[in-house]
Amino acid sequence: MGSRLSAFTTRPELRGTFGMVASTHWLASAAGMAVLEQGGNAFDAAVAAGFTLQVVEPHLNGPGGDLPAVVWSAERPDGKGGEPLVLCAQGVAPRAATIAHYRGELGLDLVPGTGLLAAVVPGAVDGWLTMLRDFGTLPLRDVLRFAIGYAEDGYPLVPRICSTIASVERLFRDDWTPSAELYLPVPEPYARFRNRPLAATYRRILDEAESHARGREERIDAARDAFYRGFVAEAIARFCAETEWLDSSGERHGGLLTGDDLAGWQATWEQPLAVDYHGHSVLKAGPWSQAPVFLQQLRLLEGYDLGRLGLNSADYVHAIVECAKLAFADREAWYGDPSFFDVPLETLLSREYAAERRALVGEEASAELRPGSPDGREPRLFAPEGATGGVGRPSSGLGDPTRGDTCHVDVADRFGNLVSATPSGGWLHGSPIVPELGFCLPTRAQMFWLEEDLPNSLEPGKRPRTTLSPSLALRGGEPYLAFGTPGGDQQDQWTLTVFLAHVHFGLDLQASIDAPAFHTEAFPSSFYPRATRPRHVAVEARMNAATLDELRARGHDVEVLDAWSLGRVSAAGREPDGMLKAAANPRGMQGYAAGR
Repeated sequence: MGSRLSAFTTRPELRGTFGMVASTHWLASAAGMAVLEQGGNAFDAAVAAGFTLQVVEPHLNGPGGDLPAVVWSAERPDGKGGEPLVLCAQGVAPRAATIAHYRGELGLDLVPGTGLLAAVVPGAVDGWLTMLRDFGTLPLRDVLRFAIGYAEDGYPLVPRICSTIASVERLFRDDWTPSAELYLPVPEPYARFRNRPLAATYRRILDEAESHARGREERIDAARDAFYRGFVAEAIARFCAETEWLDSSGERHGGLLTGDDLAGWQATWEQPLAVDYHGHSVLKAGPWSQAPVFLQQLRLLEGYDLGRLGLNSADYVHAIVECAKLAFADREAWYGDPSFFDVPLETLLSREYAAERRALVGEEASAELRPGSPDGREPRLFAPEGATGGVGRPSSGLGDPTRGDTCHVDVADRFGNLVSATPSGGWLHGSPIVPELGFCLPTRAQMFWLEEDLPNSLEPGKRPRTTLSPSLALRGGEPYLAFGTPGGDQQDQWTLTVFLAHVHFGLDLQASIDAPAFHTEAFPSSFYPRATRPRHVAVEARMNAATLDELRARGHDVEVLDAWSLGRVSAAGREPDGMLKAAANPRGMQGYAAGR
C-alpha cells in the first residue's frame, strides 16, 4: 500500500468485531444489521437487505429485476473450506425473442428501453432465495419480514423516487394506468408510502412455501416455485400476452415472456474471474456482465506508478480515463454471454495483451473507439448506421425512460463471510406495474443488439450483457473487501477509483469513497439509445482546478458536475485479526453503513 494521505471525511470508517452492513439505503442496512443481531450470517443479512431494497428503492430495483453477487463463504455446507463464488441471477431473453421478430415483424432496430418488449426473465428473487438456501441459516420468514413490513405499513420516500415518478407522470396518467393507481398523485418527499399489492405478493409466496413444505431449504425451494412456476409466473405471462403498453419506441407493444420461460430458468453459481494487483486479488463475474472490464483496467494500470503521479492529478486522471476507454472498447467488441459466444478472456486479462494495448495511450485524449484483436481475432462492433430508424431516439413525453439506476449491499460477519451484491432492474419507470403483483418487469433486453453475430446480439435464452458488477478483493489470499456501486456503465469506473485510492494512497474506506470522483462515457452506452460521447470525462466540481485545466489542454471534453454527484460506492471488509470495517457513500443522502 502506498503512502497514507489524511483527508476530511463525511463520516467515519466504521470498525468493529461483530458485523458490518453497508448499502445504498439506511433501511436496508438496518434490516441487514438486525438479522446479524438475530444470529444470522452475512448471507441471511444480505438477503434481508436485498428484499428490503426491492421495497424502499423501487426506482432502482424490484422483484422483477436481476442480481449478480460475489461472495466468500468461510465454510460451505458440504464442509469444505472457504472459497469465492459468483451468483448469476441475470435472467435470460424469452424463447420468442429473436432478431427477426424485432426487426422484421415489429420494424425495430433497437430493443425499446421501456415496456414489455424489453423484459427478460426476472432473476433477483431466485438469486436471493438461492443464496439464502445454500449459505444462509435463517428461515425465509425471518429475512422477508422487513420487506413485508415496509411494503404493508409504509416507508419514507426518498426525494429521488418522487422526482422519478414526476418525470413519467404523464405517461402513467395517459397509458400506464396500473402504475398511476399505485404511484399517483406524485407523492411528496419523505411521505409515508405503502405498496400493499407487493406486500400481498410476498405474503402469499411465504404462506404457500410454509404450507407446502416443512424444512428450511424445502420451504425456500417452495417459495421459488411460487414465483417461477406458480401464481407469480402465471400473472406475468398473462400480463405479457393480454396487454399492450406504450414504450420508448412511441408505439404500444405486448411482451414475449411466458410461463415456460420462467419455469425453465434458475440462478447459478459460477467461479469468479481474478486478477492480482499490488498484493490484492480482485474477483469479478464473467463477461455476461461488464465486470471483466475492471480487471482489464487493472492490467493496463499496472504499467503506471499511480502513487507517484498523485491522487487526482491531471496525469493520474488522464491515465485512468484513457485506459478505461481501451477496456470499455474491448467490452463492446468481445463481451457477451459465454454460453453463446467464445469470449477470449484469457488473452483479454493477460499482461502481454495489456502491454500491447497500453502502448496506445498517448499524451492527448483519444476520440476513437479502439477495441483490440486478442488472439488475432478481428473486432466487430455494432454499425451505428443501423440505429437510425425505428427506435433511434426516445419518444417525446416519456421522460428519461431508458436508464434506471441500481442498488448495492455489502456484508461482513464475525464468521468470516463476505457478500457483495448489486441488485437492479424492474424500475417503476421502466415498465407498467403488473396490477395483482405490485411490481414491474425488467427491461434488461434493451442491452442486446439487433444485429447478427455480435457477442451481445439478441438470442432466445441468452443473458444480456449487464452493467451490474459487484466486487470482492482478497489480500494475501484471505478475504478482505466487498465493494460496489450503482451507476450503469460507470460502476467499474467509480469502484476502480475508490479501490485505487485505498490501495495506492492508503485512504481508509470512507475517505476513498468521499474523494472527488470522475468517469468517462467515451464508448457506447449500455442503455437505449446507446449514445457515445467521444473525449468525454465527467468530474465532480471539487476536483482541483489545475487538474481540470490540464485535462482540457490535453483535449478532454471536461464536464464539471455537482460537487457530490458521482458514485454511490459502499464497502465492507475484514482485517486479518478479525477486525471488521465498513463505509458508505454520502452522495444522495441515503446510503449508510451500520455495524459494531
